[in-house]
Amino acid sequence: MTVSEGAVAPDFTLHASNGEQIHLSDFKGKKHVVLYFYPKDMTPGCTTQACDFRDHFESFADLDAVILGVSPDPVEKHEKFIQKYDLPFLLLVDEDHKIAEQFDVWKLKKNFGKEYMGIERSTFVIDKQGKMVKEWRKVRVKGHVESALEYIQNHLT
Repeated sequence: MTVSEGAVAPDFTLHASNGEQIHLSDFKGKKHVVLYFYPKDMTPGCTTQACDFRDHFESFADLDAVILGVSPDPVEKHEKFIQKYDLPFLLLVDEDHKIAEQFDVWKLKKNFGKEYMGIERSTFVIDKQGKMVKEWRKVRVKGHVESALEYIQNHLT
């Protein structure tokens, strides 16, 4: 099943960096959700993206939006990433990449002639009713967080 704009986002439960189980449905009726999938903690592009979300965290919060990052990394690695870069939002563990597959972001990737499966950097905005209202796939980090923030400002407020 592939999630697409206009559809209700499938509920899921993942272990979070704060030690709790997070259900997407926890936010229904309360917050917009910026759900971003990224390949790996502590890598240059992923660090830049996480720090961009960190730097705009208050602006998202002012718009009633919560940020959730998802990668296959284990909770211990997420905790180190959060501590090192002072990230104020939760990172979710998708070690078996089931949620990434559900959102169709678990892809065959090529790098320096090697092929492997991994996360295709993608972001989804889910409104307070649980409907996916915007998606960005094959995200380029530079300027992306600002685009997501601008979308919420212009369409969900």
